[in-house]
Amino acid sequence: MDYSALRRRMVESQLRTNKITDDAVLDAMGEVPRELFVPRALKSVAYLDEDLQIAPGRYLMEPMVLGRLLHLAEVKASDQALVIGCGNGYSAAVLARFANSVVAVESDAALAQRAQELLAELGATNVSLVRGPLTAGHPAKAPYDVILIDGAVQEIPDPIAAQLSVGGRLVAVLQADGPGRAILATRAEAGLSQRVVFDCSVPPLPGFAKAPSFVF
Repeated sequence: MDYSALRRRMVESQLRTNKITDDAVLDAMGEVPRELFVPRALKSVAYLDEDLQIAPGRYLMEPMVLGRLLHLAEVKASDQALVIGCGNGYSAAVLARFANSVVAVESDAALAQRAQELLAELGATNVSLVRGPLTAGHPAKAPYDVILIDGAVQEIPDPIAAQLSVGGRLVAVLQADGPGRAILATRAEAGLSQRVVFDCSVPPLPGFAKAPSFVF
């Protein structure tokens, strides 16, 4: 299959038509070979506008949603980025094309190993892969200018929010009982603020369910 043609079609039909105008995002998603990051049986559908399963309970996020989140993040060439739940490394590989450096956190050993292999194959030397609990982020290299949570979560854990720099941007999909909502959170001296930007639905990341509240 002509995967390069499929990438161009994805950019033109799924990204540009959905309010993604950041050339860095469009170029990166048009360059990174998404077909490398899916199981062999799914290579022919690697560029469809849907979430694709890469392991039990884990998915590559739909291209349009990932693209819009990265567009919202307004990533600069000098930024240090953090990816929470990088899976087998696709979102980190995309970000590595236009951020200064990327720290990619993954809790699943097999996915982390595959991410390490694929990122090395693509020459993404500005990505540091960290295996650990997703809800903890990676405070050792904080603060981060950009944080991407690669999957739906019910809430943003305080330890992750605390790793965002002043002026930094966090993008994620919040999804509990109703439809998912893509949010942009920004940190100022006064604290963190967030706004809903668009509705969407993506599979959840494990471990981010809200703690049950105590009711008298």
